[in-house]
Amino acid sequence: MAPPRRRIETSFVFFDVAYVDGTRSSNRKVPATALGGLDGDEPARAIIQAQDHEIGLASGKPRPEIRAITRTPAKKTELA
Repeated sequence: MAPPRRRIETSFVFFDVAYVDGTRSSNRKVPATALGGLDGDEPARAIIQAQDHEIGLASGKPRPEIRAITRTPAKKTELA
């Protein structure tokens, strides 16, 4: 009998990205472990820039420069 699998818990923080050309990208995932500390959300910019680079390579179309990054607001849940 195989040992039970361990489930790795990974949580993400979602960000909305505004680019200098006016386009937007919503709900970009960044690992929560990369955030916090003295730098706050600043590491998210480097992670999203790396994601954009990969997207640009795959599509053959480079992504524009990032103007601003903000956390995606949490969804409000309604209690019945």
